[in-house]
Amino acid sequence: MSVVPSNEPTFRESVDLMYNRAVALMDLPPGLEEKIRVCNATYTVRFGVRLRGKIHTFTGYRSVHSEHMEPVKGGIRFALAVNQDEVEALAALMTYKCALVEAPFGGSKGGLCVDPREYDVHELEQITRRFAYELAKRDLINPSQNVPAPDMGTGEREMAWIADQYARMNTTDINARACVTGKPLNAGGISGRVEATGRGVQYALREFFRYPEDKAAAGLSGKLEGKRVIVQGLGNVGYHAAKFLSEEDGSKIIGIIEHDGALYDERGLDVEAVRDWIVRHGGVTGYPDATHTAEGSSVLEAECDILIPAALEGVINLGNVHAIKAPLIIEAANGPVTAGADEVLRDKGVVIIPDMYANAGGVTVSYFEWVKNLSHIRFGRMQRRQEEARHQLVVDELERLDVALGDAWSMTPSFKEKYLRGADELELVRSGLDDTMRIAYQAMRAVWHGRDDVRDLRTAAYIVAIDKVAASYRAKGL
Repeated sequence: MSVVPSNEPTFRESVDLMYNRAVALMDLPPGLEEKIRVCNATYTVRFGVRLRGKIHTFTGYRSVHSEHMEPVKGGIRFALAVNQDEVEALAALMTYKCALVEAPFGGSKGGLCVDPREYDVHELEQITRRFAYELAKRDLINPSQNVPAPDMGTGEREMAWIADQYARMNTTDINARACVTGKPLNAGGISGRVEATGRGVQYALREFFRYPEDKAAAGLSGKLEGKRVIVQGLGNVGYHAAKFLSEEDGSKIIGIIEHDGALYDERGLDVEAVRDWIVRHGGVTGYPDATHTAEGSSVLEAECDILIPAALEGVINLGNVHAIKAPLIIEAANGPVTAGADEVLRDKGVVIIPDMYANAGGVTVSYFEWVKNLSHIRFGRMQRRQEEARHQLVVDELERLDVALGDAWSMTPSFKEKYLRGADELELVRSGLDDTMRIAYQAMRAVWHGRDDVRDLRTAAYIVAIDKVAASYRAKGL
């Protein structure tokens, strides 16, 4: 649930404000600016499910922001705080996000007002299937028109139920599995999808740290190794981002903030151990190997190098923005910094890597999954062994040299094993995601550094994305 103070714009108004700030710097034809901004349609469905001897009525939404490309793409979240404004704002972000990372989709989003923790697995399956039925019969779930994915409160299990429900309703659709992404591997999913958003956050930071000029803008230097990181929200995205940064890049996760407080340790926290504790105990309270603070939001204001808000909208707002000390914020969640707070942080010189780019790993790998489902073959199946055979030719030649030259030259012990291995699906997915995050960042920074009137990465991201959407509409004759 959002924690934005009442004197601030809503999440949807924040998205509109940021959009308006960008288009003011662009030269769009009359009317096109409005066409791109507005949400095309929002469907509200109310349906009943018989549970525990009585009928329960649920309210759900599916919003379609832009159909400049189809299908439209966007997650479905299960939460009591779901409302039309939030769903429409998230759908708009999806439009810009897909355009920025060059995923060929329009923007959509869905939500169901339900607390998943209140129902057992069988009841939740009944609710999910009925919601899927209501959406599918209106073509709001369809491989060629509208392709949902997991979001807050949903995961692989719910996506498998939705895919099966669609297949039952469309028995002759050979591409039925492509109606939704984020499915389990055995139900048409793709390797690397579960951790995709967190992996994307890691790749985004790696790309940022490749540019001395960008690091200097945040008052940082050196590599990711040793950088002090605070993560707000250790759900799917926050957990994977923290895990990869600590295990692969040598960053120190000094703070983890959850719903029941925060853990802090200047020496660095064991992300895996904290995650296990949360799974077993439902929160961070009682974790033995770190300082626990009941007032978790105070750790949001602690000294660090990188702050990763990875849970809720509006956690950094006018109520606490002046106390934020992080020089670099990467928005792993959608809309964690309000429009007002964004302005304050920009004036302070804080660099924000914006949500529409930072958490685009999920939709990028969803795109790969959709393509896999339409092609009906897993990535790497055709070429992996052929790659290995070609590499074997090189290794055979090197081994011949090895024998001929004796002690004068020899192969590194692990070279042969690494070089001979052809890329499997997971490696190809990671390669595609890394490439996507790098190219999108380069497009943003070209605008950020190339124009005197663009002061921040968020405005640059909006300009790049809106320009791509406008080009699609122009191609359609608008």
